Amino acid sequence: MFKSSVYTYLSVIVIFYSVNLKAQSFGFGCLGLVGGYAGYSYQIYKPTGLNTYIQTFNLIRKDSIKGAMQNFGKSSGYRVGINFFRADLKGFILTAKGFYQSLGEENDASVVSPYGTYSNTNFDFNLRSWGIGLDLGTSLTHSLSWKVIDASLLFNSAQFTNTTNYPNGQTDINTYKTDKQVLGYTVGTGFILAIIGHYVSLEGFAGYTYLKIDMVKQDNGTYLAVNESSSTEMKNFIDKGGFNAVIQLNVGFPL
Repeated sequence: MFKSSVYTYLSVIVIFYSVNLKAQSFGFGCLGLVGGYAGYSYQIYKPTGLNTYIQTFNLIRKDSIKGAMQNFGKSSGYRVGINFFRADLKGFILTAKGFYQSLGEENDASVVSPYGTYSNTNFDFNLRSWGIGLDLGTSLTHSLSWKVIDASLLFNSAQFTNTTNYPNGQTDINTYKTDKQVLGYTVGTGFILAIIGHYVSLEGFAGYTYLKIDMVKQDNGTYLAVNESSSTEMKNFIDKGGFNAVIQLNVGFPL
């Protein structure tokens, strides 16, 4: 699905570039700009259920663990997307966009046995999101614009993988996923700094992301429990989102 979106995006760029070779005299072009972007994204979130699971994991192994498993709550990754159009409307800049985002965070812990051998456990969290959004801004100077409001609707899917490597070469892998996409949103503000006219720019965003994922499960239908010693299903895997920041490079073509 993601590869298909990339191919579609490249096709759109080629088509619009081929039919807009001549210079335009209306700022962004007669109808505005179309283009793509890529950048870095950072997300704070509150995984109450997951961190409670980790606390029990450390407690069970308190006499043998070497470097306790750390809590989760700060993920980072990449974002790529398309600006469907960016139009200058009497001093206000309106942008409609779509994007794909992949964020991750992982932690490790080692446990020593009475025989002096070590096993290593890795917890890996991944959050993948498809988003659509709008932002409305205004020019402050010739090269700097302020995005007064930037809002997006998110379609999230999460995955949590627990991998343990034992000294004898055995590896246990347990993967838990959301069984459907979970809705969320982001809202915030930002800036656009022109590098080459309207056509190459650096863009930044800072705001709040609403994120809530109650449960994750294995392919066989087994839900992640509140801890490894319990059969009670965890229902607060991620309680809430938090601060989100994005920095990206935009490339646009006139319509």
